[in-house]
Amino acid sequence: MARTARELLEESARKLAPDPHANRLLPLIARGAAQPTTLAALALEQRGVIAADRRAFLHLSERSRDAPASAAFFTALAEGEAMAQDRLGGFAAVCRADETANTYEPPADCQGYPAYVAWLALNGQPADVVVALNANFAAWGGYCASIAQALRRHYGFDDAACGFFDFFADPSPDLHRRAEEAVQEGLDTGRLDEECAHRYGRLLQGYETRFWHALWELDARI
Repeated sequence: MARTARELLEESARKLAPDPHANRLLPLIARGAAQPTTLAALALEQRGVIAADRRAFLHLSERSRDAPASAAFFTALAEGEAMAQDRLGGFAAVCRADETANTYEPPADCQGYPAYVAWLALNGQPADVVVALNANFAAWGGYCASIAQALRRHYGFDDAACGFFDFFADPSPDLHRRAEEAVQEGLDTGRLDEECAHRYGRLLQGYETRFWHALWELDARI
């Protein structure tokens, strides 16, 4: 019996879930041990990632003209990135990120994730990219929930400063519905290659891990 889109997405999220210990920076933030300059670097990196991802999602939406469910999913992602960009300002301000913006040099490993998303925007089959992104978002949302809690508990950040992480920590039922519709569309039209989708997802998770590891290394050098 053929699987439904929901079953495929749930199975992919399980298969592609990262090692619980892969994010080496998260425990530092969770116990309030990450340096303020590391938090500022996180803000600056997210500013660049969000802008790049938004453009990539808009391009994927444009490429999905003959796949309306995929186009709707990527359009919703782009709109979400715009809202996240607004919420990031509160975190960046409290971290005083702008004071170091002119001298900050992004580590190469922090740039791997947005670079790969851009590659997917140019080369990936949209339905396959939906599967890969959905799995990655599950891990990212968990990270954001932990960070938001730690920022309040150990760093005294208020709701405005934590709004960026709260935004991603709270799963969107509408976005999940759109992901299911896009994947079902891919299944119905024969435009979804599960093996390829999992390869994309595995690489996305790898670049995500490298992102956090690079920031952990920055913190260790302070």
